[in-house]
Amino acid sequence: TAMESQCQRSQPETTNRPIIAGMFHKLKTNLVFRSKLAEVNGAMGDLGTYIPIILALTLAKDLDLGTTLIFTGIYNAITGAVYGVPMPVQPMKSIAAVAISSTAEDFGIPEIMAAGICTGGILFLLGISGLMQYVFNIIPLSIVRGIQLSQGLAFAMSAVKYIRKEQEFATHKSAGDRPWLGLDGLILALVCVLFIVVVNGDGEEEGEERDESRRTGRRFSIRKVVSNLPSALLIFLLGVVLAFIRKPSIVHDITFGPSKIKVVKMNKEAWKNGFFKGTIPQLPLSVLNSVVAVVKLSYDLFPEKQFSATSVSMTVGLMNMVGCWFGAMPTCHGAGGLAGQYKFGGRSGGCVALLGIAKLLLGLVLGSSLIGIM
Repeated sequence: TAMESQCQRSQPETTNRPIIAGMFHKLKTNLVFRSKLAEVNGAMGDLGTYIPIILALTLAKDLDLGTTLIFTGIYNAITGAVYGVPMPVQPMKSIAAVAISSTAEDFGIPEIMAAGICTGGILFLLGISGLMQYVFNIIPLSIVRGIQLSQGLAFAMSAVKYIRKEQEFATHKSAGDRPWLGLDGLILALVCVLFIVVVNGDGEEEGEERDESRRTGRRFSIRKVVSNLPSALLIFLLGVVLAFIRKPSIVHDITFGPSKIKVVKMNKEAWKNGFFKGTIPQLPLSVLNSVVAVVKLSYDLFPEKQFSATSVSMTVGLMNMVGCWFGAMPTCHGAGGLAGQYKFGGRSGGCVALLGIAKLLLGLVLGSSLIGIM
C-alpha cells in the first residue's frame, strides 16, 4: 500500500517532465541565433519606425521614454520566445498621429493610454472568441499585399520628410532645408542609403547564393563579403557616434537610474476621447496590419512556423492591457517591421529578444535621459 501511494504521488511528476522538457526545447529553438551577426543586424531593422514615433511623442506629449523602453523591451523578449520569428513591437501609428496633431488638452497622455487599453481589450476579445481567426480566413491575400505596399510607401515618404528638414520638430520651429554638407547633411544621408542598397541587394535569398557558389565552385567572392556586412547596425552606430560629435554636451544630460513607474490617472473624459479619437481609427489598422498581414507574411517567410491570428491578436491585446496603465506607449506588431527585420538578417526570435534586452537595460540604466541622444 505504501509503494502504491508513493507511485501515485510520483506519477504526476513523471508525466509533467516531458511537457516541461518540450517547453524548454521549444524555447531554445525559438531563441537560438541562425547567424550571430545577421541576427544582431536584423534587430536594427524596425528602429526606423520605433525611434521617430517614440521621440515625437516624448517631445510633444511628455511620454515616459524610460517606462516605454522597459515595457517594449519585455514585449520584444516574450514575443521572440513565444513565436520564434523576428516579431516586431511597434508604436500604434494612428494613435500616435492623433496625439502628435492634437493639443495636450484634447489628446494627452491619459487619452493615449485609454486608447491603447481600449484597442488592446477589443483585440484580446476578438482573439479569445475566435472572431479574429474568422476575419483572417475571409480576407483575401490581395488586400494584405495592398496594405504592405501602402505601408511601405507611407514609410518611404515619411523618411523623405525627415531628410528634408533638420530638427524642425525638435526645435518647434522651421530650421530651413537640410544642408548638403556636414555631419547631418544630405550627402551623408544619400551615402548611407546607397551603402544599405549595395549591401542588401535586391532581396536575393541566401540559399540561392549558396546554390550559385556550389555550381560555379567559387567559395569566396567580393559580393559574399559585402552581403555579410551588418549594414543596419553600422548605420545605427554611425548615427550614435555623430550625435556625440555634433553635440558633446549631451553627455552631461545623461542620468543613471530608471524612470519612476506610476499608474496613469484616466477620467471619464479621457476614456471617451481616447476611444473615439484613438481606438476607432487605430482598430482597422491593428486588425489588418498588426494581425492579419503579420500572420500571412509569417507564412511566406517562415512556413515552418505555425501560429494563428488568434494568438497574435491576444498578445497585442495583452501588451496594451498591461503596459498602458503605467504610461508605456500603446504598441502592436506590424508587417513592415517583420519585413524590415527579416530583410536585415533576422531569422529567429532571438533577434527581437536581443533587442528587447537592450531596450530593457537602457530603460533601467539610463531611463528618459536617453532623449537627447535619440
